[in-house]
Amino acid sequence: MAGSGDGDWWRGAVIYQVYPRSFQDSDGDGIGDLKGVTARLDHIASLGVDAIWVSPFFKSPMADMGYDVSDYRAVDPMFGTLADFDALLARAHALGLKIIIDQVISHTSDQHAWFQESRSSRDNPRADWYVWADPKPDGTAPNNWLSIFGGPAWEWDGTRMQYYMHSFLASQPDINFHAPAVQDAMIEEMRFWLDRGVDGFRLDACNHYFHDAKLRDNPPARRMAAHDIPETNPYGFQEHLYDKTQPENLAYLKRIRALLEEYPGTVAVGEVGDGERAPQTVGLYTSGGDTLHFCYTFDLFGTEFSPRVFRETVTKFLKASADGWVCWALSNHDVMRHVSRFAEAGDDPNRIGRLAIAILVALRGTICIYQGEELGLPEAEIAYEDLRDPYGIRFWPSFKGRDGCRTPMPWSRDEPQAGFSTAKPWLPIPGEHKARAVDVQEADPRAMLHFYRRALAWRRENPAIQCGDIDFVEAGDDILAFTRTRGGETILCLYNIAREPQDWPLPAAYATALADPLSAPGITVNRKMLRLPAYGWAFLRKPG
Repeated sequence: MAGSGDGDWWRGAVIYQVYPRSFQDSDGDGIGDLKGVTARLDHIASLGVDAIWVSPFFKSPMADMGYDVSDYRAVDPMFGTLADFDALLARAHALGLKIIIDQVISHTSDQHAWFQESRSSRDNPRADWYVWADPKPDGTAPNNWLSIFGGPAWEWDGTRMQYYMHSFLASQPDINFHAPAVQDAMIEEMRFWLDRGVDGFRLDACNHYFHDAKLRDNPPARRMAAHDIPETNPYGFQEHLYDKTQPENLAYLKRIRALLEEYPGTVAVGEVGDGERAPQTVGLYTSGGDTLHFCYTFDLFGTEFSPRVFRETVTKFLKASADGWVCWALSNHDVMRHVSRFAEAGDDPNRIGRLAIAILVALRGTICIYQGEELGLPEAEIAYEDLRDPYGIRFWPSFKGRDGCRTPMPWSRDEPQAGFSTAKPWLPIPGEHKARAVDVQEADPRAMLHFYRRALAWRRENPAIQCGDIDFVEAGDDILAFTRTRGGETILCLYNIAREPQDWPLPAAYATALADPLSAPGITVNRKMLRLPAYGWAFLRKPG
C-alpha cells in the first residue's frame, strides 16, 4: 500500500475513479449499477491501485446525473440498494481496495425533503437551510452572481416570493452553511456512511459551501483585452470573490476532519476549482494536519501539453501547499479525455497516452486515474440527439458537454454493447472504443492496459517516486525534467513532449546511469548525451 503506514495510506496513493452508470450494467436496463461495479472489481484490483472513488449513486432525480441528491442515505434504485453497496464495499476490502465516495453537500436536489420544506414558507424549521434572498426593488436578482451552468445563479420561487441561489442547475439549490443546523445535519449524513465502513469522501465543490453573507457583487474578471471573451460560458466574466471560497469554509472543513479522526484511516479529498486562486486555496485547505488530507485540482485539465504547463502548475501548487498534499489527475467525468485533449493531428494516441501516464505516475502527490484511460480511450463524438448532459445541451454546439468522456466501458469487443449491457446503453459506445476493449488489450502484451499496470507497479515499488521530494531541472521548451529523491536514492525523470527526437546533455552525475526498464523504447544513453525519441521518456537512477 502507499504511504509509510496505514494511517497515511493516501500519501502517494493511486485512486481509480468509477462512474457507476457507465462501468457495468448488471440488470439489463442499459445503465451501470453497483452490482456491475462489484462484478468488475477484479479488473480494478489488477491495475494495482490503492482505492476507488465512486461517483454519486445516491437517490436523485438525475437532472445532473446524480450530482443532485434527494436523499443522502439512500441508493437510487437505478444503481441498486444499500445491500448492494455493502456487498461492493465488502468485496473491495477483500481485494485490498479502499472505497471513497462522493459527498455532494454544497447543494441538493430541489426534490430533497429539506428544500421542499424550506421553500414552503419563510418561518418553517428549515427556512434558512438554503440561500434565500429578497429581490431588488425592481424585482431583479439580489446580485450579479452567475451559475456555472450558464445564466444567473438565482431562481425565483413564487411561494416564498424570494430568490434562491444555485451555483449549478436551477434544480440544484445551494445549501446555506451559515445555518448551524445545516452544518450539524451534513456531519450526520457523512457519519452514516462512515458507520457503514467507507474509507473516505471526495468532497464535491468543497470551496462552494459558504457564500458571502452580505451578497456583494462579484467584480469583473481581469482580462488581457476587452475583446478577450473567456470560454463559451459567461461564468468566466467574473472574479468569483463572493459566491465561493469564503473564509468561513476553513472552519467547517476542520469539522469534517475532526469527524474523520473518529474513524482511523479514513480520508477527505476536496475538489477545488478556483481559477488563479486554486494553489493558495489548496494550500489552505490541506495544511496544519487538521484540515483536509489532500485536494483534487483541475489545473492539469487544460489542452496545452507542454513542459511549461507541468513545471509551472506543479511548482505553484507544491509551493503553496508545502504543509499539505495535492492529488493530480489528467482526466475525469467532467472534461474531455486527455488523449484527445493532448493529441494533435497525425499524433499516435497510444504514444500520447503512454507519455501522459509516465508523467503522472512520477509526480509528487496522490494521483487519480479515470475509468477507461487505462485503455487509452479517446473522447467519444456524441450526436446532439444522444446528449444527456444538461451542460452540453445548454451550450451546444460551441461546447458539446461532458457526455463524450462518460460513455460506457468497453469490456468485450465482440459482445453486444461491448459487454457493458445486454440492452441499448444510456450513451452510445463508439466503434473505436470497442476496438480498445479490455479483452482485446488483455490478449496483447504491448497494449496500453499492460503499460498502465507496469507504470503503477513501478510507482508503488519506488519510494522516491511515491513520496520523495521533487525538483525541476531546466531542460528547454520541449523536455520536461525533474528529479525525485528520498533517502539516498535519486531518480531523474525526462520527457520529450515534442514530435521530433531530442538530444539532452546528461549531467555528470548521470554519466554512467542506465535507463530504467519502464523507460520508452528507443532511448539512447552515453556518457555525455541522452537521446529521447518523439514523445519518449526516460528514468535514470543516479549511480550510488
